Amino acid sequence: MYNILLVEDDLDYGTVVKQYLEFSGFQVTWTPRAAEVNTLIIQQAFDLAILDIMLPVKDGFTLAKEIHQNHPQIPFLFLTAKNQNIDRLLGLKLGAADYISKTCDPEELKLRIDNILRYTQTKTYQTYQLGIFTFTPNLLRLEHTKKKYQLTERERDLLLLFIQHDRSILEREVILNQLWQSADYFSGRSLDVFVTRLRKYLSDDDAIQINSIRGVGFKVDLARQTPQS
Repeated sequence: MYNILLVEDDLDYGTVVKQYLEFSGFQVTWTPRAAEVNTLIIQQAFDLAILDIMLPVKDGFTLAKEIHQNHPQIPFLFLTAKNQNIDRLLGLKLGAADYISKTCDPEELKLRIDNILRYTQTKTYQTYQLGIFTFTPNLLRLEHTKKKYQLTERERDLLLLFIQHDRSILEREVILNQLWQSADYFSGRSLDVFVTRLRKYLSDDDAIQINSIRGVGFKVDLARQTPQS
């Protein structure tokens, strides 16, 4: 089931769109506030974002720039009442997969969404099988049959480093110099936070272990299978 993020501050219209898309088989997370978007993306893995432009505090164009910069793996489209050609051109220049008027027929909206997802989901990316998890670095995605996690770039890079040193000892200093370019106290505390996050994500599979070796680093066993592509 595809997971869609809907950002729309019109409560009546947002309700209609959410209900129609869910009736059409999508999972929809709806928020009227642009300020919540980054947190939601970190908490969940979204296949598509649908953005209104005329949002309070932060407009949809600004939000789109942030999504494109921080989460480039998530395609987005504009669903808006702003129908002037200059707005449409700006939206497409920002990287929108489509620019759709709110007067659009619901069935047409679904078809356009289907077309976008059909294109983005057929791209081939390298994946790693870690126990019950599938890890797709390009999409910053870690998932199994019941859960999907949208990783940050730092979480992705740390997990890749663990994969490179699977079933061996990985020194803290190596991690800090490669990912933080510093081995100072504050970088070390940050590393511990990210290791804790990865342990939490991977805790659904008891075969996966990230063990700390005091004063040295980490010994990992990711129950890894052959990389796929």
